[in-house]
Amino acid sequence: MDVQEELEASVAYLKERGIDQVDVAIVLGTGLGGLVHNIDVISEWSYSMIPHLPVATVEFHFGKLIYGNLAGKRVLAWQGRFHFYEGYSMEQVVKPVRISKMLGAEALLISNAAGSLNPDMKKGTLMCIEDHINLLPENPLRGPNLDFLGDRFPDMCAPYDAELSSMMFDVARSQDIPLYTGVYVSVAGPQLETRAEYRHLKLIGADAVGMSTVPEVIAAAHMQMPCAAVSVLTDECNPEKLAPFDLNEVIEVAQTAEPLLTQLFTELIRRIET
Repeated sequence: MDVQEELEASVAYLKERGIDQVDVAIVLGTGLGGLVHNIDVISEWSYSMIPHLPVATVEFHFGKLIYGNLAGKRVLAWQGRFHFYEGYSMEQVVKPVRISKMLGAEALLISNAAGSLNPDMKKGTLMCIEDHINLLPENPLRGPNLDFLGDRFPDMCAPYDAELSSMMFDVARSQDIPLYTGVYVSVAGPQLETRAEYRHLKLIGADAVGMSTVPEVIAAAHMQMPCAAVSVLTDECNPEKLAPFDLNEVIEVAQTAEPLLTQLFTELIRRIET
C-alpha cells in the first residue's frame, strides 16, 4: 500500500465514524494537551485505533485524537505528536497534518515546548514562530511528489500565515497574554545540545530550539494549508550558564504555561473565519 492509499484509508476510517466537517486542526506538543478539556467532545480515538497511524512512544504524549466543538468551530485536536527521533519516517511524522487537510481542515495551529536561546525570552513565556531554520536530516517531501496534495516545489517564503499570526497577536493584546515573536530551529534530538551547539544556533539566528514542528509546517505549506505555531519556552539555553536538563522541570513549566496557550488558541479559533 502506497502513501496515498494509506492516507485515504485513515481518512475513510474517520469519516465512517462521524467526522463530517473540520474547520481547524490542532497539534499539541509536550505537556500541552490541556486544551482538549475545553473541547465539547463528539468522538475520540487512540492513535492505535486509526489505520496506518503510528503510536506515540514518548511517555508524556497522550496519543489521542479528539473531534469536537471549540469556540464555535469544529476542531480536530491531535493530543501528542510523532517525532523523527522516535524512529519514525518523516512521512509518518506528518500524517496527522495530511489527514487533517484531507478531512477538510482550513487552518492548522501547532504548539511545542522549546528551549529559549534569546535571553529576553524567559522560561514560561510564549513565542509565536515567525520563521524557522530546518536542521533535520530528512524532509517529509523527499521522494516521489504526492501530486494530489501539492506541487513538487512548494514555496517557503511565508510558511507561517501572516493573517493568523497577526490575529494571534491581536488576541494576546486583548487577553493581556505576553507573546514574543521569533525564529524556531528544529534539530533531530533526542539528545540536548552542547554549549558550542547553543552558541552556533544563536549565531545563525534562532531564538528557540526544539525537535518538532518544522516537518508539519513543511507538509502544511505543501498543501497550501494556513498555519500558525507557538513555542512554550520551557528552559533557558544560555551556554554560559548551562544547567543539566531536567525533564520533570520542563513538563512542569509547560503545564504552568499551558492555560495561557489554551486561552490564546481558544480565542484565536473563535476569530478564524471558515
